[in-house]
Amino acid sequence: MALNRSLVGNSYPATTTAVTLDAIQKYARAYGDDNARYFEPSAPSGIIAPPMFTVVVTWLALITAISDPDLRVDVMRLLHTREDIRFFMPIRPGDQIAARASIIAVDDAPAGEVITIGLDASNQHQQTVSRSRFMALIRGRRGRDSLHPGGVSGSRASRSEPVLTVSQSIDFDQTARYADASGDHNPIHLDAAVARMAGLPGIIVHGLCTMALTSKVIISHLCAGDPTRLTRLAVSFSRPVFPGDRLTTNLWREDEANGASCFSYEICNAAGAAVLRDGVAEVSP
Repeated sequence: MALNRSLVGNSYPATTTAVTLDAIQKYARAYGDDNARYFEPSAPSGIIAPPMFTVVVTWLALITAISDPDLRVDVMRLLHTREDIRFFMPIRPGDQIAARASIIAVDDAPAGEVITIGLDASNQHQQTVSRSRFMALIRGRRGRDSLHPGGVSGSRASRSEPVLTVSQSIDFDQTARYADASGDHNPIHLDAAVARMAGLPGIIVHGLCTMALTSKVIISHLCAGDPTRLTRLAVSFSRPVFPGDRLTTNLWREDEANGASCFSYEICNAAGAAVLRDGVAEVSP
């Protein structure tokens, strides 16, 4: 059944999340980030959350939109295809984060329909902490086996020399840890039988977990370990990532924009195929 396009422009009531120190540190540990800014009270200006923690405080707002029966989203056919997040203020323990979801667009795609959901989050001081755009392909029956709807299988790495190359391994319990910390318990990340029913070869890693691993690389190598310098992170999820995979992140420097250093990036699996592509990272001075 097609998505209900009459809901484009619709906004949902805000959801509020009380941020705890335990939740912040649990999320950082879920993707293996030991940055002192997330753990040491003596760090400058105290403990803050990893930038990608914003997906935790906006999760309920996203689910509120996706589960709207009038929208007609079949979650078993949903593939997260792109995420674009702008970070404005760090999230801190004790914050009360209000997040609101809105339906930005529904567009046709060769394998089904693409929905874009906006997620705006602000703290108790009415300061915007993040603004996200979540895009997902809702596969039609003919697109059931389309695991990389972007249709791009090559790697940019063969065309120019990256300024930074970093490899990381996906733990075999990565999906369980990330599900527990993020709230995303979609069974395609936890149950191989359900994943196969959805047309996947097995359990796949959360796209946002892979994105969090990317944020760790960028903050460590391009932000001198300061998470507040990462102001934007965006990427397209082009192929599934599996527990046990070995991933290589390649970054290229681009022209500056709005006073920020800009980088493009791509992540490839051990076979050299791009699993994340069209990446954009912006880093403040």
